[in-house]
Amino acid sequence: MAGEIPDLVAEVRTGTGKGAARQARREQLVPGIVYGGGAEPTPINFKYNYLIAQLKAGRFLSKLFNLKIEGQEDVRVICRGVQRDVVKGLPTHVDLMRLRRTTRINLFIPVEFINAEKCVGLKRGGTLTVVRPEVELSVIAGDIPEKLVVDLEGRKIGDTITISAITLPEGSKPTIDRDFVIANIAAPRALAAADEDEAEE
Repeated sequence: MAGEIPDLVAEVRTGTGKGAARQARREQLVPGIVYGGGAEPTPINFKYNYLIAQLKAGRFLSKLFNLKIEGQEDVRVICRGVQRDVVKGLPTHVDLMRLRRTTRINLFIPVEFINAEKCVGLKRGGTLTVVRPEVELSVIAGDIPEKLVVDLEGRKIGDTITISAITLPEGSKPTIDRDFVIANIAAPRALAAADEDEAEE
């Protein structure tokens, strides 16, 4: 199951329409809407600086959040769009979608490498080159993996680790339909340089 889902804090916006949205922006708030999940749409506001920090943290459009609104039950949401000012590029509106536990969504899941001390290639001076520190998976909202685990035990210099070498959680599948590379164990620089010299000769 997923680890701790980050909170996203908002407040209910009183009033709807362009007038209420303009008033929110004058008060250094960014208006938004929460829809889906079999419930009525809820107009909300985010504090401007708080939202900017969330956007700068990255992956805002592909991250699952625990939406916290005072007086309401927490709900899982994913961002479906951020409208921005065409001149300044600053956020002007946020669309969030409520998720049922059975909803399938695409999320980036981090990759963790274990047993580096038992990796033959690393012991011989090789370097672990990580091509994808996280992988985009199609997952069920109620069963999101916290991470993907790659076991380095017994891996040798020159080994390539692809997505097919990772046991994915049930119900999860990569969004890319091919056996792509996650990482490889490269030869030590000195050894690689020697190989290049031999090739030139």
